[in-house]
Amino acid sequence: MKKKQIAITLGIMCLLLTIALCVQIRTMNSAGSTVSQTLADNDLRDQVLRMKERYDNATRELQSAQKRLEEVRQAATQNDSEAEAKEQELKENNMTLGYTNVSGEGVEVTLEDATSTNNLIDPSMQIIHYVDIQMVVNELFNAGAEAIEVNGQRIVNTTAITCEGNVIMINGERVGNPFIIKAIGSQSWLYGALERSGSYLDYIRSYGNTAVVNRSDNITISRYSGVLPYEYIKEDK
Repeated sequence: MKKKQIAITLGIMCLLLTIALCVQIRTMNSAGSTVSQTLADNDLRDQVLRMKERYDNATRELQSAQKRLEEVRQAATQNDSEAEAKEQELKENNMTLGYTNVSGEGVEVTLEDATSTNNLIDPSMQIIHYVDIQMVVNELFNAGAEAIEVNGQRIVNTTAITCEGNVIMINGERVGNPFIIKAIGSQSWLYGALERSGSYLDYIRSYGNTAVVNRSDNITISRYSGVLPYEYIKEDK
């Protein structure tokens, strides 16, 4: 009888030790997984920071080169009427391409996610998506807008408005809600195009999203700070 009790006691102790060992192993695996994930996150963060640093350095070099080029142009065009005419033409071309800060009359559009949820509406429709920005930008260009920017990002002929996960990117830069779209052009034409019956803004508002259009006599739009990539086109001689 005594041997049986000892055997039962030893069995219980072995079971408890086995359970404790399993718990410890799972805890160590979990901790190891957490450490591995943390290391991976830190490595990814370091890569992003390095890429941003290279981008910032390249941007500063570009701005410095543009400044030096402008100084050379000004020095070369002094007391030369033909060169001055060429310089003026170059400035106008740069303005068209988006390489200069510009100002003039126009409109400012504010797009913002719905502030209250309607259970009868698909929740995804109460959020401003990249396609909504694309549609409004297209309507502005169709109405004669001469320059447009979204949250400080100048829209040029190579601009991409995309969505990566739940993040909207313009010119490779992250932009967030609310979205401020500035456009230079005829106030009446731009405002009329956006506020006409059945416009895309009406569609956005139908889901509870905010879409406000304000006219202005002085809209200021920043220049495009990137580099326009031309890989396939060349001068036809």
